[in-house]
Amino acid sequence: MMSATDGPDAARRRRAASGATTALSAFALWGISPIYFKASAAAHPLEILAHRVIWSVVMLAALLAARGRLVATLQGLRNPRRLSVYLATTTLIGCNWLIFIWALTNDRVLDASLGYFINPLVNVALGVAFLSERLNRRQGIAIGLATAGVGAQVVVLGSLPWVSLSLALTFGFYALIRKRTDVDPVGGLLLETLLLLPASLICVAVMAQTGTAAFATGWWISILLLSAGAVTSVPLILFTHGAQRLPLKTIGVMQYIAPTLHFLLATQVYGEPFHAVDAVTFGCIWAGLAVYSADAVRRSVPARSRA
Repeated sequence: MMSATDGPDAARRRRAASGATTALSAFALWGISPIYFKASAAAHPLEILAHRVIWSVVMLAALLAARGRLVATLQGLRNPRRLSVYLATTTLIGCNWLIFIWALTNDRVLDASLGYFINPLVNVALGVAFLSERLNRRQGIAIGLATAGVGAQVVVLGSLPWVSLSLALTFGFYALIRKRTDVDPVGGLLLETLLLLPASLICVAVMAQTGTAAFATGWWISILLLSAGAVTSVPLILFTHGAQRLPLKTIGVMQYIAPTLHFLLATQVYGEPFHAVDAVTFGCIWAGLAVYSADAVRRSVPARSRA
């Protein structure tokens, strides 16, 4: 006889608990990733990016081979239309990674944090612009607040927060194009890193030949660069596991964990300056995100439950 603890409700609770644990772990690892990249700052950002690509290919290919999905995934590059899509996403994710690495290794963690706080609102704007999605009043207010926050920096500093906007836009367009493919996130990342692999190998070879490579100049930096694949792949694998087991609204709230940890590291650990204009910018962005999140939660509740 099946006990209550073995029923379908218990199975759903275990599934949800497993998803919450892995998703939280993913966002926490993304959130503390500045520690890794700042520790790797002895290497040039291009070298860090190259090793990130090389060792991600190795790790992801091994994982998909173990699951028996490697051949099917690689066939995604044989379709010309799909290949063109992956060339676009590869360019975007490569630029995003390079800007992120540059920011972290040049004491711009706060800018990276702002970029990923802006990102959800950029996604909404891109959905309206390219997917014919309708913008409701609350979403309009949220985007308006974010625009006001960016505008404050333009007025006071006389320049755009280009690092933050570049991160938000490259990742926003990356997500927009990725929505049109039917490959899972792990398989898709393997194809993207495979397309970046030739350039990465050339980069590593040239740096080694010219004596500008940090790899193999010391055991610590070498271990860090060899770990780049795990730093990239492990959070994605955990996130994929969690996203399959949790409601989208839960994942939507969790996505703020990473930039929040970036913010805390920048201000409390690395001592990056936080000026009055930064307080205005972040305040506007946070207010916009609060409006956006409240709207997302409201729309996820069935109308009957709100009556």
